[in-house]
Amino acid sequence: MQQYDDDLRQFEARGAPALPPAAEQGYVERDGARIWYSTYGAGAPVVLLHGGLGHSGNWGYQLAPLLDAGRRVLIDSRGHGRSTRDERPYSYEVMASDVLAVADMLQLQKFAVVGWSDGACIGLVLANRAPERIAGVFFFACNMDPSGATEFEATPVIDRCFARHRKDYAELSATPDQFDDFVSAVSEMMSTQPNYSAGDLAEIRVPVAVVQAEKDEFIKWEHAQYLARSIPAADLIALEHVSHFAPLQRPDVFNGAMLAFLDKVLPTRT
Repeated sequence: MQQYDDDLRQFEARGAPALPPAAEQGYVERDGARIWYSTYGAGAPVVLLHGGLGHSGNWGYQLAPLLDAGRRVLIDSRGHGRSTRDERPYSYEVMASDVLAVADMLQLQKFAVVGWSDGACIGLVLANRAPERIAGVFFFACNMDPSGATEFEATPVIDRCFARHRKDYAELSATPDQFDDFVSAVSEMMSTQPNYSAGDLAEIRVPVAVVQAEKDEFIKWEHAQYLARSIPAADLIALEHVSHFAPLQRPDVFNGAMLAFLDKVLPTRT
């Protein structure tokens, strides 16, 4: 029977399941930062981009179901997890450039993106900037302009996730005692970025699944509908009984939608 973690008590206590041994992992040096990556398997590449304040290990429930889907590339966003940063303010555009630098080093000519929250935003920036490289974007739980975000209200679930992020940051980061500064810097980015117009969204031509959780704590349902209307090759998918943390709460719900999308945009079987 599927075990659910709707209140994130398991995640707070133990984190997501540990990642399996990697086929390859390391760092790409660029613009004063070291961007960590890890790859698994071989075949059609799928880049997994985690949410703000998190790290690649948050995808622990997704790797096993992806074993038959070809290579996966996990990336710790600039300043997150094992990755470092320079002195510039955080920017989704810069983090998208980091992804392309890792893809170039690994010689990934075209890849799909599965993005969660900030990672979803990075995925759409990639689709806009380098459409020839992107097979499709699974866009889960993010806004593309500030109006799409709800007014923040702390909940026990958010507090538990935040506590896990604080602990993981202390264990993984090259600056383990600077979590509060890290949160402030990322929060500043989130308050003003991204700021795509409807015209900007209309220029995105790659396949996109706009995926919204029924109980999302941060993103308005109306904003997800707007994104799906504004992006020409987008479909809107609703995930029931879950919130912004669906990949951790009910992995089977999230993974089913993710795998169905990947089968359409980057099939690995003939």
